[in-house]
Order: sequence, then structure tokens, then C-alpha cells
Amino acid sequence: MKLTRTEYGALVKERSPGSKLYRNVPLAFISGGLICCIGQLLINLYEYAGADAELAGTLTSVTLVAISAVLTGFGLYGRIAKHAGAGTLVPITGFANAVVSPALEFRTEGFVTGVGAKIFVIAGPVIVYGLAASAAYGLILFIAQMSAGG
Repeated sequence: MKLTRTEYGALVKERSPGSKLYRNVPLAFISGGLICCIGQLLINLYEYAGADAELAGTLTSVTLVAISAVLTGFGLYGRIAKHAGAGTLVPITGFANAVVSPALEFRTEGFVTGVGAKIFVIAGPVIVYGLAASAAYGLILFIAQMSAGG
């Protein structure tokens, strides 16, 4: 059976499940907000323990990455994400999950050809384009400051 692009598009649209935006959007907002609230709670706890604001922020980031990595390792992060939706992709926790997941998936292939080669399959493009964009923005800012006489 040979389909044209239009026919194929219509078939895909017909067979694809509909998006439940009325459910998914609020759920993503709530789950992402909850992760952010946990982050703020950690900042407050670290500051209460005597850390300055910058150190508290750093410790919070490290803690959220560690929690996300451990949950991913035990297979819990995926289950949470299945129900919570896009809110679990919130900044640092989703990134940690994107690094740990491929490492776990390919660990049977060894540390070099498995974990080492596949660990950044998902997160790699984010790192590359993030670094490239930050370098470009830094260069633009430098040129703007130099031309402004500062």
C-alpha cells in the first residue's frame, strides 16, 4: 500500500491519541512548581545552617541533581515523570535524569563503549548549544560594552 504525504498525515492524525492539555498543563505546572518549592526549601535550610546565599544555591543544585540521579537509578524518576508530565523536566532535575538514564541503559556494554560513549546522548546537544549560545552572548555583551566605552 503506497500512501501520499497527505494520506499518511491523515492516517497518523486519525490513529494518534489526542492530547489532554486540560490535564497535562496544570499537572506540569504543579509538579514543576513543587520541584521549585523543594529547591527553595533546600536553599532556606542551607542558609539556616549557616551557608551564605551563593553557597546555599550551589548546595541546592548539587542536592537536586543527586536526588534526581538516585531516583533515576532506582527507576522512580521515570514513574514520577509518567504521571507528573513535563513539570519533571524542570531545570536541573530533568537534566540530571537525561544524563543518568542513558548511562544506566548502556552500562552492560562496559564503561567505555557503553556508559562513556552514551552518557551524553540526550544531554550532549543541550550542553553543546548551551555553551555555544553563552559564548556568543558573552561576545555580544563584550562588544556592546567596548563600543559603549565601558
